[in-house]
Amino acid sequence: MLAIVAAALFFIAFIIRVTETSTQLVFSETSLMLLGLAFLAAHSAGLGSGWTPRRSGRRR
Repeated sequence: MLAIVAAALFFIAFIIRVTETSTQLVFSETSLMLLGLAFLAAHSAGLGSGWTPRRSGRRR
């Protein structure tokens, strides 16, 4: 899920760059790319992957 969000942010930043749209400072292409990189790093670190540690002990 985080990788999809990162891809969407990269796509929006690309569209802003290609169309040379002037936006406010908060939504500049650089800030969107950095936010996309943060989501990609979180995905690479395993955040949001649904991974849970195994339980110790015997199953019944």
